[in-house]
Amino acid sequence: MKIICSPRHKVGEADPMLYGHFLEHFHRQIYGGVFDPSSPFADEDGFRADVIEAMRAIKTPIIRWPGGCYVSAYDWHAGVGKTRVPTYDKAWRVEESHAFGTDEFVKLCRKIGCEPYICTNAGTGSAEAMSDWVEYCNLRDMGRFAKERIVNGYPEPHRVKYWSIGNENWGGHEIGAKDAEEWGRLVRESAKMMLRVDPTLELSAASIDNLDWNLNLLRTAGVYLDWISIHGYWGNTANGLIPDGYDTVMLRTGEDIAGAINRVRAYLTALGMEKKIKIAYDEWNLRGWYHPNFIDTWNRQSYRGENEAFYRDRVLGERDKNDINSIYTVADAVFSASFLNTCLRNCDLVKMACFSPAVNTRGAIFTHRDGIVLRPQYFVFKLYANLLKDTVLDLWREDVLTLSGKAGNGERTVDAVDFVLTKASGGDPVPYAAAAVNKNRDEETRVDLAFLEDGPREMRLHTLNGPSPDSYNDVGRTEVGVTVSEWKPFDGQITLPPHSVTVAELR
Repeated sequence: MKIICSPRHKVGEADPMLYGHFLEHFHRQIYGGVFDPSSPFADEDGFRADVIEAMRAIKTPIIRWPGGCYVSAYDWHAGVGKTRVPTYDKAWRVEESHAFGTDEFVKLCRKIGCEPYICTNAGTGSAEAMSDWVEYCNLRDMGRFAKERIVNGYPEPHRVKYWSIGNENWGGHEIGAKDAEEWGRLVRESAKMMLRVDPTLELSAASIDNLDWNLNLLRTAGVYLDWISIHGYWGNTANGLIPDGYDTVMLRTGEDIAGAINRVRAYLTALGMEKKIKIAYDEWNLRGWYHPNFIDTWNRQSYRGENEAFYRDRVLGERDKNDINSIYTVADAVFSASFLNTCLRNCDLVKMACFSPAVNTRGAIFTHRDGIVLRPQYFVFKLYANLLKDTVLDLWREDVLTLSGKAGNGERTVDAVDFVLTKASGGDPVPYAAAAVNKNRDEETRVDLAFLEDGPREMRLHTLNGPSPDSYNDVGRTEVGVTVSEWKPFDGQITLPPHSVTVAELR
């Protein structure tokens, strides 16, 4: 495969927020995940210090919270103050202690060094409740809720800049689902009230790559929005134990990812909003969450009364299957790198992405009593956030290699090698970095990289893979990681091992 580039031909600037993450009050993401006062790894505020360190190491830029489906019945006020009364979480059908609320979330973000991104309740909530939440977070001392924050021990405003109106309110699975016309009106009125409290906010709204939904939303509320939020999960996880195999996963790395971006781009362009509104892919993962008894309510199944033990042990216990580490293999890393490469190729429009979730469930970090496990996906973020540069270059490709096969309901063909080249805009001693994904299961692949102008003379490779496509990391078992070569003369060729992600530094 041959790739030709000119440093003068640019796609756009890559926003560091593409490497963001997401946390929800589900399973062990919050309690027993980032927040566990009983853990020997807990700091003075009850946060897992080892998790914070791991998230700093991947330069986490932003975290979205508290949901997810959880937020569509969430009362933010229950999660602040000295006295917090437990409530029943109607989304995930468990008791919520509210020990972790707004103040704890902001404190976690400040410890990590990232921006907090709050998603509001647009299911059972109201425009007034959303604007009250902004008041609590961002006003210094005016109003009831700002004064309440001060009483709660936070005299300085939290200064939360990024806010999302709602989560997946287009879907029948969501509490407080809306039709397209209802949604446009609610977003408009909510945005108006939130911006009257703090006009410096950046607002997003829950959306989907659907024409009617987007036209109603953008025509009605687009003037108030900075972002449009879309989500994506692509892998089969029907029973939590049998994920799609490596070959099927690779066939989902093409149009499956890019299609939603292209459709939303078309909607924004048709309405002349492509320069104003950016895409936030603020939930994404190869593997959707396994949550038995979430959609069962449609069938009116009841586990109350005499079946309570069954519900607790067999239904909630089933959710632990999300944390079987052998599910998360090299395939997850290769897919994640391909997803990020797709975002980078569209970085003129896609400016934020939040891996879902950050910790436990399907996350990049797994916590246990004696420490943490860094799953294969984690190392993709470590490579990309630390090594890639801020400008994405346009590329010409020749002799493109492909993979073909059946995935889902039909045949698919995808590029076998996914390649992105970035360039530093300042005086970086390493001016270029390429992200190269070899999706081939067993075949090594060579990329010939040609610069039309003076190119680099030396190269160093950071390669992420494992002994096989099914390799994984677990407690006491590390099969997947990164190897780093020495600097060597660059002759225009980059050799990619099978089932691997490589970042090539070039100088």
